[in-house]
Amino acid sequence: MLTGNRTTRRSILKQAGAAAAASFHILRAAVRKTDIRVEDVSISYEEYKYRTPIKFGGHVLDRATILNVNCAVRTGDGRMAKGFGSMPLGNIWSFPSKVLTYEQTLGAMQALAERMAKITAGYKEFGHPIDINWAVDPEYRKAAAEVSERLHLVEPIPPLCTLVTASAFDAAVHDAFGKAHGVNCYHTYGPEYMKYDLEHYLGPEYKGEYPSRYVTQEPKRRMPLYHLVSAIDPIEESDITKRINDGLPETLPEWIRYNGLTHFKIKLNGDDRNWDVERVLRVDRVVTQTQNERGVKDWVYSLDFNEKCPNVQYLLDFLHEVKEKSPGGYERIQYVEQPTARDLKAHPENIMQEAAELRPVVIDESLVDVEALLLSQKMGYTGAALKACKGQSHMMLIASVAEKHKLFLCVQDLTCPGASLIQSAELAAHVPGVAAIEANARQFMPAANRAWESKFPGIFHITDGTMDTSELNGVGLGAVAS
Repeated sequence: MLTGNRTTRRSILKQAGAAAAASFHILRAAVRKTDIRVEDVSISYEEYKYRTPIKFGGHVLDRATILNVNCAVRTGDGRMAKGFGSMPLGNIWSFPSKVLTYEQTLGAMQALAERMAKITAGYKEFGHPIDINWAVDPEYRKAAAEVSERLHLVEPIPPLCTLVTASAFDAAVHDAFGKAHGVNCYHTYGPEYMKYDLEHYLGPEYKGEYPSRYVTQEPKRRMPLYHLVSAIDPIEESDITKRINDGLPETLPEWIRYNGLTHFKIKLNGDDRNWDVERVLRVDRVVTQTQNERGVKDWVYSLDFNEKCPNVQYLLDFLHEVKEKSPGGYERIQYVEQPTARDLKAHPENIMQEAAELRPVVIDESLVDVEALLLSQKMGYTGAALKACKGQSHMMLIASVAEKHKLFLCVQDLTCPGASLIQSAELAAHVPGVAAIEANARQFMPAANRAWESKFPGIFHITDGTMDTSELNGVGLGAVAS
């Protein structure tokens, strides 16, 4: 009996070992060689004072905190690679509050970033970067709720703020993935690298499709640059009380001549129609005079209310008044950004059809997921503002939906300097429907760009009103050498 028991035990152990080995091989087979697993994550911050304050959405901002993320990944066949992601923690924009201070909302984002670093490093499954983000995104949202509770915030961290905080982590993973395979990230959004098609994320309408159908592998060669005119920027010399005298332009005509500008984004207040109309008319007068002196015939404007219009009628009255007082200025309006409140579900009365028949109206602050994009279409929005600060993975999915639905598209800035501008510019240059690019750190935070200028002269030195985006094809997200 003893011998028989030993034989039986030996047989059971042998069978168990064989079963375990078989399971291991099945598991290994499920991991593609191209897949990656996050091995390590670290974060750091940079602080910058603005060269000159910026006003948008009723807030004046004069500083920025930039979150930098480094990560290490391992491929399915054992190779190691490192990635880098960077993004300003735009708390004034992503976490606006009338009761919390700037320091409190910024502190909440930094506390959330600490939690996200642990969540990202702790996720040990192999996959494509979009798969990894798809898996950790719910954990990020839970962490936002936990941090809000732990810090006793009277207003919880909103979804948009969570996306902005997470974007640098997502960028670092995409960057590492591209570097692991020696290609630009925009070469990795097809079946060669992705285990799942878009049906997995977006539903049966996208069966057999991948982001590579909607974004290009190679960037556009050049793109017009949108110059920001904030609500407190000096337009003419008479607006300046004291010159900065740092060698950079200070009035709008000076900027036009310095960069050869033809695209202008005008920030408006949304709470005083007379002021908003006059601001557009004044900008148009000054730009028209300057362009006539330069012999330039064509230029355009975008208008950004940062969701401050009380209702759609305000926007309609504004547009009609601009058209009445300056038909030429009105015709130069290319699109209008998010005129009313960002919470679309809470404001079903803000139907945009009538306004969108006049000019494209794009969703921006509201755009936190595909559901919001589809809801905005039902409410009459005709376009979408893509933003790198909402995450590379999210943008690949949202851009695919937007392109499929043939929406008007633009890529918006978050005063992104350095690596974050490279990522934003790449997004604009690889999404076919995007016609222009924003890059206002050169105006407000040039010190944060200086280390990058010699590496990407076409991105950081603008002379003819356009950005040379042809160089945005380096490995990973292209911001840091391997």
